[in-house]
Amino acid sequence: MDFRLPRLYAIIDSVQTRNLEPVDVADVLLSAGVRLIQYRGKMDSSRRMFDVCSPIAERVREAGGIFIVNDRADLARITGADGVHVGQDDLPVEDARRVLLAGQRVGVSTHTRAQFGDADATPADYIAFGPIFPTGSKERPDPVVGLKQLRAMRAMTRKPLVAIGGITLDNAASVIEAGADSVAVIRDLLAADDIGAQARKFLKALG
Repeated sequence: MDFRLPRLYAIIDSVQTRNLEPVDVADVLLSAGVRLIQYRGKMDSSRRMFDVCSPIAERVREAGGIFIVNDRADLARITGADGVHVGQDDLPVEDARRVLLAGQRVGVSTHTRAQFGDADATPADYIAFGPIFPTGSKERPDPVVGLKQLRAMRAMTRKPLVAIGGITLDNAASVIEAGADSVAVIRDLLAADDIGAQARKFLKALG
């Protein structure tokens, strides 16, 4: 069965939720119609990750959505998430899949053509590529790849393609037009005064 991703890939980053609890952000996003959420807790302890991901996984499941845990295949498994997203410095895709249960998914981040080609040869369910635009969500971001390279990556794979990095309400549609199946957004969602309203604007813009 083909694996399809919703157009909006909302990422809840633990350091960008301001005074809101991540589970409350998830509730707002789900109420707005978002059906794909990833939790990224780079600074979280394992216990904190577990305590956050468990209720989010339950809420996303009840909404019929997809919940992805960043980096931690073990926590994706035990919290009942739909899968894990790994980066270039995390577990290899094949090893992450060994940790997961049958039916759980693995996504992988790539930043160069070579990394993308390697990822396409793995059993990853989807591939993320970026940063498409300059981003402030990482302290040491990879070089910007741009829409031209995104189009080239689209031609290299039949797997679902997620674009990430600097994506805003103003440029999201252009990213879909360049071949992405889904756009990952952090800052332009979490920094909004009304996260739910912003999410609805994204969903409308992405069609």
